[in-house]
Amino acid sequence: MANKTFYITTPIYYTSGNLHIGNAYTTIVCDSIARYKKMLGYDVYFLTGTDEHGEKVQKKAEQEGKTPQQFVDDLVIGIKDLWKRLNIDYDKFIRTTDDYHEESVSKIFSYLLKKGDIYKGEYKGWYCTPCEAFWTESQLKEGHLCPDCGRPVHEAKEEAYFFKMSKYAEKLVQYYDNNPEFIEPESRKNEMINTFIKPGLEDLCVSRTSFDWGIKVKEDPKHVIYVWIDALSNYITALGYNTNDTKLFDKFWHNDEDHEILHVVGKEIMRFHVIYWPIILLALGLPLPTKVFGHGWIVMKGGKMAKSVGNVVYPDTIINRYGLDALRYFSVSCIPFGQDGLFTPEIFVDNFNNDLVNNYGNLLSRTITMVEKYFSSKVPSYKGHVTKYDEQLEKDMIETKRIYEQKMDKFYVNEAIREVFNLLSKANKYIDDTEPWVLAKDESKNDELASVLNHLVLVLKESTIMLSCFLVETSYKALEQLGITNDSYSNILDFKGVDNVKVNKKDNLFPRLNPKIEIEYLNSK
Repeated sequence: MANKTFYITTPIYYTSGNLHIGNAYTTIVCDSIARYKKMLGYDVYFLTGTDEHGEKVQKKAEQEGKTPQQFVDDLVIGIKDLWKRLNIDYDKFIRTTDDYHEESVSKIFSYLLKKGDIYKGEYKGWYCTPCEAFWTESQLKEGHLCPDCGRPVHEAKEEAYFFKMSKYAEKLVQYYDNNPEFIEPESRKNEMINTFIKPGLEDLCVSRTSFDWGIKVKEDPKHVIYVWIDALSNYITALGYNTNDTKLFDKFWHNDEDHEILHVVGKEIMRFHVIYWPIILLALGLPLPTKVFGHGWIVMKGGKMAKSVGNVVYPDTIINRYGLDALRYFSVSCIPFGQDGLFTPEIFVDNFNNDLVNNYGNLLSRTITMVEKYFSSKVPSYKGHVTKYDEQLEKDMIETKRIYEQKMDKFYVNEAIREVFNLLSKANKYIDDTEPWVLAKDESKNDELASVLNHLVLVLKESTIMLSCFLVETSYKALEQLGITNDSYSNILDFKGVDNVKVNKKDNLFPRLNPKIEIEYLNSK
């Protein structure tokens, strides 16, 4: 396993304002996947960062009386602080204003220009400043509105450099055909082919002259390199591409059975990552990513969460009142990966109480209390199938691990965590079936009582280790109470693994929420 690598990236976030839970969602999901791969023994590299150039940043900086660099520096501090609060265990945080990135992007542009894939022309069309995107007349929504964000566009005409997209369109479709799992969900692939590729790929504008906050074209300094080459190239420049130190690039930028490259992005930027980015890589003669997964949005009752609409929920609102893992749990469990997921105060509170408090926290508390009461805090030894329910519970444990891995390997994180909570539900039913408090009253049933408590601790150990990818603080606390300090995923189904372990009951993992109070609180934010 030591030679298997896994490179996972978030999109780089645009530095035009503070991030909300929709932005945090992507990073939490990536962090959970990265932790899972590390748990399995992969050599993992996890990249996140910020996209800091462009007209919108320049204008926002002017409005605040700052230089663009000061403006982005201030925002990046907040984003890094948020990732720290969310316990995001990334390996590198890239900024497109980093010197090495700017130098590498400049070299990429020069190479493509010299190769003839980039040429100078003139752009005339419709421009959306918030999206920093050009559109043709036919692409606009009714009323001359941007097809992505729905805001007004304005007519623009300027000298620009263009990338010959059509030159690589056939190769791109061949890659799609040869790698059917490259784009997920499948619906995104159909959308890309039918909407953008089949009608014919237009050449892509890759420079601008109407603003100067960006990387200059070395051969023509009045032009700045536009977002497509600048921002998308971060995935390779972060690994040292075009620098004197390419060790990380040589190690992680591969696509074969021993090496995976996964980009996780929001569905609104899918086109850039499965059309523009692969074509840039084809032009550079580099391997393409293994997979691009386009997730849906966290939506409110009024639609997509967005600062411009004023319906956002910020991560600090959740973390400060309910704890880090409440937010991480909601992100990975309640949003179907690849689809939109609804956030309402009612859904949040209901899932918190049902899953975290009842299903997990109460099971841990009840189990440890009984081990303390009936066996002086030491977990009884495993003795096989003593009660008529033991064998089925063990089968459930084995099957849960199998399905959990199957779902995580496909990056369906919400379905994976649901499997773990299904196992916890079965353990709670196991308590109802075996009635350990009744067994404790009959000395002749001591072996049965011992087996019940041993099996409950085994389920809690397995579940907690699997949940450790998601509930990064809670899992540590739970294992500490179970007296398990050095267990690993590799022996998660060792049925003798908790024999004579000493438990140590502490505070409940999660407090029960009063729905009326908490729903009112969240609605006020």
